[in-house]
Amino acid sequence: MALEIGTKAPEFSLRDTEKNKVSLSQFAGKNVLVLFFPLAFTGVCTKELCSVRDNIAQYNDADAVVLGISVDSLFSLGKFKAEQSLNFTLLSDFNKEASRAYECIYEHWVNDMDGVSKRSAFVIDHAGIIRYAEVLENAGELPNFEAINQCLAALTVK
Repeated sequence: MALEIGTKAPEFSLRDTEKNKVSLSQFAGKNVLVLFFPLAFTGVCTKELCSVRDNIAQYNDADAVVLGISVDSLFSLGKFKAEQSLNFTLLSDFNKEASRAYECIYEHWVNDMDGVSKRSAFVIDHAGIIRYAEVLENAGELPNFEAINQCLAALTVK
């Protein structure tokens, strides 16, 4: 059963590329775009995250924090973030707790890789409520950023 729009987002606490613990609850009062992605250094993931990097002003204008999450180690994510000059936080879900809580994990994936995050997007509002949820079965597809941006725009209307 997928997470439903209008429900409280599951809390998580994961390590970032600087080894700091980052929890969803830290961002209370802000909108959060959570992007789960399968693996660093792969073509579609690089394309997705570099697109977010290139459009970060749009997310800043929507008072949104962007968090990228994968099951890669924080060390791999650190190298990926540096090589791609990513300007938002990457979090390691190495133990797969957040991916399971958000119901976006491939238990069995390609090349016998088990427990990889599905490409997914969640917009969580300032009160911690899910306002947009998209979990893709095909890792070759990208989230609907037009719909994500429309959701964020609606949340920033004063």
